[in-house]
This record gives sequence, structure tokens and C-alpha cells, in this order.
Amino acid sequence: MDSSRRKKLEEQLRALCQARQYGRAAAIALEGYGAEIRKVMKVTLRNESRVDDAFSAFSENLLTSLPGFRWESSFRTWIYGVARNTCLHSFRAPDAREQPLPEEALEKQPMIERTVTQPWLRTEVKSRFKALQERLTPHEQRILSLRVESGLSWTEVARAMAGRELPPAELEKRAAVLRQQFQRIKARLRLLAIDEELLSSH
Repeated sequence: MDSSRRKKLEEQLRALCQARQYGRAAAIALEGYGAEIRKVMKVTLRNESRVDDAFSAFSENLLTSLPGFRWESSFRTWIYGVARNTCLHSFRAPDAREQPLPEEALEKQPMIERTVTQPWLRTEVKSRFKALQERLTPHEQRILSLRVESGLSWTEVARAMAGRELPPAELEKRAAVLRQQFQRIKARLRLLAIDEELLSSH
């Protein structure tokens, strides 16, 4: 979704919430953002049945949480927080079949920078780059996911990863730290790609 469409969607959602049409707002939010949220959940939970359960719970949580949303961030940032908390709950559920992850649980979206060159477009090479990303930590993977694929600003990334509203000074501090980490992640991915002969060292 490009920035203009996202802006129109955000404006529409805000108008519906102001009119207290929460059911309609939730439906439109799921239509606009549901696919990318489900994609993140799928890579995070790595189990289709758990993804189905988590997305269903997320949809319910979205509807029940909407009246309390104060628009101190973009709707997109906030909805990522709802999804993150839903996934954390899924990991912590008594019947979870996998080991719980720490607070960075919603960090499994494999990503590669958009500054791709032609060889990256081949399916086999893309698969190998994806495998490289999975060697990153969950924290590193989520930074890539939110910044590169979701296109969030650094303050939005910081807010989404915190899962709550932060004082402006703390938000800016975290955003600066995340920017530095992002540069290190890119450098590490490049080294891994060179080792795998996916990129030239020159």
C-alpha cells in the first residue's frame, strides 16, 4: 500500500472511530491491514493452525480495543501493537506446542532491503537470502520487518517494538538506537551474503 492510500485509510478509520462506528472501522482495518498482519503472524508463529487462532483472536482484540485507542500514534502502528500482544499471548498459552519467546516474539518477519539488484529477483537466490535473514536474531528480524517491508518511520518502529506509548524523549532515544542497530544488521547481512557468494566483496 502506498503512502497516499495509507493516508486515506487512516483518515477513514479515524472518522469512523470518532463516529463510534467501531465495527465498521474494524472491518475496514482488517481489509486494509489484515494481509500484512497475517503475514507477520505466519512467520512469527510458524504453525498454520496457530496463525488461524491468533488472527481470529487479533480480530476480536481489535474490535474490543478500538474504543480505547487515543490516536497518539498512527492506526497502523497501533494495530501492529495489538497483533504483537496477541502473538505473545499465543506463545504463552498453556497449550502452546513451542517454547515461548521473550518480549521480541513478533520479530520473525524475514526481510531484505529494498535496494535489490537483478540477481535478487530470481526465486532460488531470493530463497537463499531469506535463509540468511533467518540467521539473524528475532529482534533484528523485526527491525527489518517494521522498517523495510512495513515502511514505518523510526519513531513508529520504536513505538511498535515497545508495544506502548513512550515519552517523546525516550521515543527519540530508542529510535536513534534502532537506526544504529539497523546499520549493523545491513552490514552483517552483507557479510553473510558475501560468505554465501550471493554478493561480490568488491
